[in-house]
Amino acid sequence: MSRRKTLTRKKKIALVAGALVLAGGTAVVLTGTSQASVACDGLTTALANNERFIADQRANPDAQSQARIANREAVIAQIRLQQAASGCGGDTGAAAPAAPATQPAPTQAQPAPPAQPAEPAEPAPPAGGGDGAGGSGDVVCAGSTVTLSGEAGAPAASSNQFPLGTRLKVTNLDNAKSTTVEVTSTSGSCVLLNDAAFEQVREPGKFLIRKARIERVG
Repeated sequence: MSRRKTLTRKKKIALVAGALVLAGGTAVVLTGTSQASVACDGLTTALANNERFIADQRANPDAQSQARIANREAVIAQIRLQQAASGCGGDTGAAAPAAPATQPAPTQAQPAPPAQPAEPAEPAPPAGGGDGAGGSGDVVCAGSTVTLSGEAGAPAASSNQFPLGTRLKVTNLDNAKSTTVEVTSTSGSCVLLNDAAFEQVREPGKFLIRKARIERVG
């Protein structure tokens, strides 16, 4: 009789421990989902703005409407790629599988990876158009492309990495034009320029900057 009671007590302890581990894993998943939703919301807003622009052009066409629509469709394709990479839901494809709720504890400390050699600093481009703000800042979001959010108003930017009020200098390396703008809203990219800011640096007929230099200034 005493042995049977001991086994029953061990089973109860195991069940309680399993429930606590499951609850902890659920909290981790919920936290990751909350952070990812900010980026996904910004991408969804940018996508809706560009789709609305295309609809307006089709409703009120002129001689340049087809070219504008083709360029905005390229912007939408880029946004959808960013949505897929971020694991956003919707019609952009299946979201990335969620990470396991729990990870096995490491048996021993792992050695730190070797430090990567620093890349040579990119030379600053010659002064171009835009607002002509002088000086250079810290280069951020290396390799990022720059699209437009489709929002009206004074030149401004939105970002998923920098708080409101941050000043960013965006240089189009294809034509050396640059503009310095303030982050005024949240999006799903390092930086999205509104219509007025993008007009200062874009190449004629293009609505995507593939070679951009983004700097944090001020």
